[in-house]
Amino acid sequence: MFLFQLPEVVLYHIMSYLEYKSLSRLSQVCKTIYHFANRDAVWRKIAKELINTGITRQGADVYPHIPLKDRVKVSQNWCHGICRKEVMLKWRINLLPWIQLDGDVLYLSQAADIGAYHLRPDTGKLQRSPMALFSGHLEDVCRFAVTDTHLVSGGSDGKILVHHRRNGFSMEYSGHNQEVNCLDCRGGLIVSGSRDRTARIWTLSSNCPRDTIPMNDRVWSVAISPTQSSFVTGTACCANFSPLRIWDVERCELLCCLGSEFRRGAGVLDIVYESPVQLLTCGYDTYIRSWDLRLSPRKCVMEWEEPHDSALYCIQTDGNHMIASGSSYYGVIRTWDKRQTRCLEMFQLSSANCQRGRCCNLLQRQPAEFCLTIQHEGKPREFFQNSEECFRKQCLDSGKGTIENETQFTIGLP
Repeated sequence: MFLFQLPEVVLYHIMSYLEYKSLSRLSQVCKTIYHFANRDAVWRKIAKELINTGITRQGADVYPHIPLKDRVKVSQNWCHGICRKEVMLKWRINLLPWIQLDGDVLYLSQAADIGAYHLRPDTGKLQRSPMALFSGHLEDVCRFAVTDTHLVSGGSDGKILVHHRRNGFSMEYSGHNQEVNCLDCRGGLIVSGSRDRTARIWTLSSNCPRDTIPMNDRVWSVAISPTQSSFVTGTACCANFSPLRIWDVERCELLCCLGSEFRRGAGVLDIVYESPVQLLTCGYDTYIRSWDLRLSPRKCVMEWEEPHDSALYCIQTDGNHMIASGSSYYGVIRTWDKRQTRCLEMFQLSSANCQRGRCCNLLQRQPAEFCLTIQHEGKPREFFQNSEECFRKQCLDSGKGTIENETQFTIGLP
């Protein structure tokens, strides 16, 4: 009996023992085996153990429209740092933009405006001019968040603006007394943090704050729980040595403080929820920390240290094993496997003129797609990691740089 004559159940069982290289070789035996081995069910077990494949820790497939075999190829590129670079966008003013990728639209702040750029599915390149422009701030946009229906932005002028993505209608909120450093928006709920040492809760139905919480310290980061029953604030850790605090949304009461014995100045710059009970944090103390709210809040369950002692400005996760981080010096991006203590790969700006850099944003919206912003004194780079040029766009970075007074938005593809 030939191999391809075996019952499908037996074939599945045999292939479940193979790792991805052996499975790829087996698929070259004949057309029958090739078509069978290309099924997602064959690759699911392998994909769950690799990084950034769109398979969550619970086993759910986030991107079922993309073949798992192709996503495994992309995962290997992430593991081995395989990429090439392309210039995506240019502008002549030195800017430090915040960016967010939502489907095939890239939202990018430029000074006081936010532009929406269409990402072409055929070439993976951005349109040169924005398809929409969101304005209203008097000073630079510090942070914005994109939902299905709205774009919410906070600026250095202390304002919070809510833009409707489809009809262009905008509403101005009273905001804060000083610059809005951070905000998050989920299901009609908005939480903002400011340099004025307060966190405020808003709703989309009113332009007045529902509640104001005094923080006694500058608020650098906020994140709303997926359940929308609580939110986390990250402060500068200068006046209050408990920079990570969880608050009840309805009562505005402190539920608990995360961690202990933080050093002065160990501010928390980014917070990402992985689930209602699990979250990641990073900041000035150079550590990425994983917290499980079902366990003791005084101790994180895992931590990873930036090897060059650089402050970590942003993190993102694939919902399973991978973390990507952006550090403050030399425009360095690192990818991490949660099962290891050392980073997997490091992406560094190759320009000889680049001496310092600051990464400010790293966001995922598609499989193996990451957006990040870098401020530096040299040539900015954006890295894309892909299995094939025609497969999917994979985005990793934009930046502020100075090359003959021109700022570039660049991307790398394998």
